Amino acid sequence: MKLTVVGGGSTYTPELIDGFARLRDTLPITELVLVDPAADRLDLVGGLARRIFAKQDHEGKITTTSDLDAGVDGADAVLLQLRVGGQAAREQDETWPLECGCVGQETTGAGGLAKALRTVPIVLDIAEQVRRANPDAWIIDFTNPVGIVTRALLQAGHKAVGLCNVAIGFQRKFAGLLGVAPSEVHLDHVGLNHLTWERAVRIGGPEGENVLPRLLAEHGDAIADDLRLPRPVLDRLGVVPSYYLRYFYAHDEVVRELGTKPSRAAEVAAMEKELLEMYGDPALDEKPALLAKRGGAFYSEAAVDLAAALLGGGGSPYQVVNTYNNGTLPFLPDDAVIETQAAVGTHGAAPLPVAPVDPLYAGLVANVTAYEDLALEAALRGGRDRVFKALLAHPLVGQYAYADGLTDRLIAHNREHLAWA
Repeated sequence: MKLTVVGGGSTYTPELIDGFARLRDTLPITELVLVDPAADRLDLVGGLARRIFAKQDHEGKITTTSDLDAGVDGADAVLLQLRVGGQAAREQDETWPLECGCVGQETTGAGGLAKALRTVPIVLDIAEQVRRANPDAWIIDFTNPVGIVTRALLQAGHKAVGLCNVAIGFQRKFAGLLGVAPSEVHLDHVGLNHLTWERAVRIGGPEGENVLPRLLAEHGDAIADDLRLPRPVLDRLGVVPSYYLRYFYAHDEVVRELGTKPSRAAEVAAMEKELLEMYGDPALDEKPALLAKRGGAFYSEAAVDLAAALLGGGGSPYQVVNTYNNGTLPFLPDDAVIETQAAVGTHGAAPLPVAPVDPLYAGLVANVTAYEDLALEAALRGGRDRVFKALLAHPLVGQYAYADGLTDRLIAHNREHLAWA
């Protein structure tokens, strides 16, 4: 089995490699190719990847290349983990929206739109090269904003499934609190990428006992602290929102906080510098502890599980993925991309039935879906008016003066990445 990681020079990659090594019975990789245009980073990450495989007696071959065509040739699955513009672009995404009094964040709001505009055309070009090299290959998208990028891939006819680590993070967290194996925990996970709620936590499968009320009663303070939301909010809602909902539920508070401290991008850039120095140490043969602070917890387990299921080698029968709605949420178009529990196999991902969604959540999901429609249109066709309309539609913007100012800033900070600008 050959698997290719595009963006293989990322500091995330050793987390992925560690999972591939530990879970080789689930996903028996014979060849792993890391593709990245940054040759210096690729050499460091590739060297550590080989040492991790060697330490764990994995017999798979690891190769590195900057040649995308060579890297994807013959691949059974291609995993995309790109950051177009690097941490420098992320730094901008997290700062210029604050000038207009809006949240600066890399995946949602104005910063998330900027990332989508930079990313979608690049991802579609890569996907076309994958299709030419091997039309049967699966594309697993971990590139943010996952919902918009996955929708672009699916609308272009690619065999694609989107992946995020939020759900598996909750699964592992709840399993630890309950004292059960993660495989025993089934989430009623509903919404869009980075806009989801856990409405039930079931033990043993989709029909199992819902223990969410017990979790909130016994561990509500700890869960609320992780989300940085007040405990009474969780008690009143009776659900566990993703931590991204804080940008919506406490927008003004978050804006004030972000204006008083260094950006997350600056923190990550410093961390990446330190990680790359570690990766260059020939004695290092495991992922360093610092990598846990980089983000992407349980990313490798999620990626292995999804790839194994898509390629017919195993994996969990039910997984939270990003895929076409296809009637699952009746208030959304069929071609909206939702994040949901799905039956995953060689056929792809088929969403499981979802109980009716409370208007409190359905209204926000519908609003953000409309924004994503407009964001994808702007990413595919360009133009200032399309950018403005997408921003005006976003619930974290929503006022024409803000949308105007943010549009000007977005274009000014991203001109080199926007062919139409």
